[in-house]
Amino acid sequence: MFKKSMLTIMVLIFVLVSFSMTFASEGPEGNDRKGKYTYRKVYKACAETGGVESATPTISPADKTMGQWKEIFENKNLDEFGCKDNWAALPAEDILDIYSYFYKHASDSPTPAKCK
Repeated sequence: MFKKSMLTIMVLIFVLVSFSMTFASEGPEGNDRKGKYTYRKVYKACAETGGVESATPTISPADKTMGQWKEIFENKNLDEFGCKDNWAALPAEDILDIYSYFYKHASDSPTPAKCK
């Protein structure tokens, strides 16, 4: 009896972990840690050229939902970030990494960004 209930609990835990990993893998496949670094680097370069007022990024991933970030990045509507030339010069891989950072830390994500 004890072995059956223990086996049932183990199977249930396995199913729940597998199910949660499926949801965690949704979204862009870029490197969100690299995306955070790249985003800050692009923003700093933009501030140095006078494209934005503050050297600290004013746009945070938690400002929008995952769906809103998906729409912005998939439609390549990056105007709200400013410095169009800086963004246009980025390789697709860097944009994917930044997209991953914003998506994975959006306001409705499991790990929203807590500060800017």
